[in-house]
Amino acid sequence: MTAGHETDAVWAAGAPPAAPARRRADTGLLAWLDRALGVLSEWPAAVLVLVEVAVLLSGVVARYVFHEPIVWSDELASILFLWLSMLGAVIALRRGAHMRMTAVVTKCGPRTRAFLETFALAAALVFLVLLIHPAWEYAYEERIIVTPAMEISNAWRAAALPVGTLLMLLVCGVRLLRTEHTQHVAPAVLSAVAIALLFWLAGPWLMTLGKLNLLIFFAGVVGACVFAGVPIAFSFALATFGFLALTTRTPMLVMVGRLDEGMSHLILLAVPLFVLLGMLIEMTGMARAMVQFLSSLLGHVRGGLNYVLIGGMYLVSGISGSKTADMAAIAPVLLPEMKQRGAKPGDLIALLSTTGAQTETIPPSIVLITIGSVTGVSISALFTGGMLPGLVLGLALCVIVWWRYRHEDLSAVPRPSRKLIGKTFVVALPALALPFVIRAAVVEGVATATEVSTIGIAYSVVAGLLLYRKFDFARLPGILVETATLSGAILFIIGCATAMAWALTQSGFAHDLAEAMAGLPGGKFTFMAVSLVAFIVLGSVLEGIPAIVLFGPLMFPIARELGIHEVQYAMVVILAMGVGLFAPPFGVGYYGACAVGKVDPDEGIRPIWGYMAALLVGLVLVAAIPWISIGFLDN
Repeated sequence: MTAGHETDAVWAAGAPPAAPARRRADTGLLAWLDRALGVLSEWPAAVLVLVEVAVLLSGVVARYVFHEPIVWSDELASILFLWLSMLGAVIALRRGAHMRMTAVVTKCGPRTRAFLETFALAAALVFLVLLIHPAWEYAYEERIIVTPAMEISNAWRAAALPVGTLLMLLVCGVRLLRTEHTQHVAPAVLSAVAIALLFWLAGPWLMTLGKLNLLIFFAGVVGACVFAGVPIAFSFALATFGFLALTTRTPMLVMVGRLDEGMSHLILLAVPLFVLLGMLIEMTGMARAMVQFLSSLLGHVRGGLNYVLIGGMYLVSGISGSKTADMAAIAPVLLPEMKQRGAKPGDLIALLSTTGAQTETIPPSIVLITIGSVTGVSISALFTGGMLPGLVLGLALCVIVWWRYRHEDLSAVPRPSRKLIGKTFVVALPALALPFVIRAAVVEGVATATEVSTIGIAYSVVAGLLLYRKFDFARLPGILVETATLSGAILFIIGCATAMAWALTQSGFAHDLAEAMAGLPGGKFTFMAVSLVAFIVLGSVLEGIPAIVLFGPLMFPIARELGIHEVQYAMVVILAMGVGLFAPPFGVGYYGACAVGKVDPDEGIRPIWGYMAALLVGLVLVAAIPWISIGFLDN
């Protein structure tokens, strides 16, 4: 999988539209229209990110400092959030940043690959054409609802859906017309339309198949689309739309409503805010300060910088919530020095990848926030429970590092003085304090899990301006747009997966799955083992967030019935998906680490398995010992 806004090796759908290797020269009407769509989506999205921060931070200050809560702040934040989500999805589509699986596509010949790249856009175009009328109808129906605090029509909020759909439709059209693979455009569009037409003509026959349609749409259609390179969100959406439209009598307004519900849950507003926080941490030099302090402590011991990499990822993950941002913050600081000391690039990338999997549970992880929002598990409890499992897996990685580097020659590496260690500690102290500030704000009730990110943002801005004297205002617009892009890609997947999960539940699949899982011999132990294997596979194919949204609401009730603590189960699920996400050959996170470290993926394949074995040992310990996840929860 790839995404144009981060690295072509990680996310995929192509480079930004302006890239000369991907598009024709930026002249003419199409180029003007492309730039206009960029302005219409990027600038409002950047402003919305700032406004959301201001609204939520104002609400915290008014409530906690002045004891005068702003009653309309959450309502306004929710209204703006749906607009931010849809505009972010538009930008992600324009930049080619929607998540998609390219493992199969990249192995095809040049002509087939070019056709599939074009078909992916055509399939998205077909879905958007189908969605535009229900989205407009949904917004029109919402006009009669009046918001309780601001007392305005809910149509102001719901209008984001048809507007965003229309903008994505235009983006798809422009990208198809501007692609260099012009000979494939007509065949790809005709193929996508023909497939949709065949399904429509088969509608009466499909109605007679009953639950067999679950296999046709949610295994066949989703699988075919995902492996053909269609963005995951659109793969989910096409299968759900087809299933509901052709095999049930459900109005398509319901699907739009589920899409709305999945994308705009206020808890998920933490996603763009924590993404922004992670980028600010890197820009202000706070991440570098933390890593330099750890280096001064451990850089002179055998494998010391590897331990620093593990510890640095643990600390930075507790701030940014974005794995690619974590790796991008750590790798440029440590990897050059590690290579200079003789470390093999493949081993460095293997360790960087596995530390990404190790830190999936470190708060405030986006995955933690997502799992809390879709399963009803307390996010505060997840934040508390996530610290120790990550530490257990980190210690398991340290054992492998110790073994591999036990004979490392460090005779030429000077031991830093206590004065230098003290100096780097003082410099890093404001950065090291940030995770504790965030955690304390949630535990003490100063802010919710959504609002606390704004405290972190304000803290990092002040630290960057006054303490580190490093705040590049010229980078701020790009950071805001980047935040909206990544958030839009994530939230659009959540919205489409929410609609798909609802369709699966209404079909009776959830009930059948619950009965099958509850009937497994061995009770909760077998269920935990099956879950562990299943989510490793899901993590490698679907990534964590869509897999959680799809299967979290189905699996967590079963776990509760079997007597498994929901926080422990969440940790096992998240870490299992993290292992899958970073395990080659399918794990997209592994290729992200290779792109960040500028290392050929083939070099890391062999050394990564030792680290993966350590992660699996740690994962089994977390699954077998509930105290690791729930020992520090308030009883």
